[in-house]
Amino acid sequence: MGVVTRDVCTAAGQTDAQIIGRMHGDPALFDIIFDRYYPAIHGYASRRLGRDLADDVAAETFLVAFDHWRRYDTTQHSARPWLFGIASNLIARHQRTEARRYRALARAEQAGAADRDSIDGAADRIAVRLDAQALRGRLAAALEELAPADREVVLLVAWADLTCEDVARALEVPAGTVRSRLHRARRRVRAALGGADPTATGEDSE
Repeated sequence: MGVVTRDVCTAAGQTDAQIIGRMHGDPALFDIIFDRYYPAIHGYASRRLGRDLADDVAAETFLVAFDHWRRYDTTQHSARPWLFGIASNLIARHQRTEARRYRALARAEQAGAADRDSIDGAADRIAVRLDAQALRGRLAAALEELAPADREVVLLVAWADLTCEDVARALEVPAGTVRSRLHRARRRVRAALGGADPTATGEDSE
């Protein structure tokens, strides 16, 4: 147990790639990767699917990652895009649930949102960076209308704080494809919200 504690302390200042590289001698070091990224992965899945499914998606993300850590490209210092890529693949299995979630929020907003808590508190989480209550349902409707590939890109940038290059790594597509999807998704969201763009980040150079 003392050895494990020493390893954890030593790894505290190391990159994800260095830690994963050391797992050949001590697979238990994966616990450090888990601790670093579980909250972010779970939070992202919760925004997309709700808390109940987020528990399953987050847990499975790290099970898949542990099963495939030997294939990790250790030239990539951060495991964040890799882990979000795994999570995105798992979330994609629940597209219908995600679409229903957005439609339910949009309907609740149109009806006056008398009971947002019944949608698992989705309004506050989905309406990221929005100040106006009235825009929340419209944002959900706009996200539901996006093509799944476009929605995946814009949410990985807006909610997972990934760069276009990170998203390209996560989804294993060219960076140019990511930028094209991001531009298209933001244009449609802005149109739906009358010019507002709650998904804008420092990555947005438009």
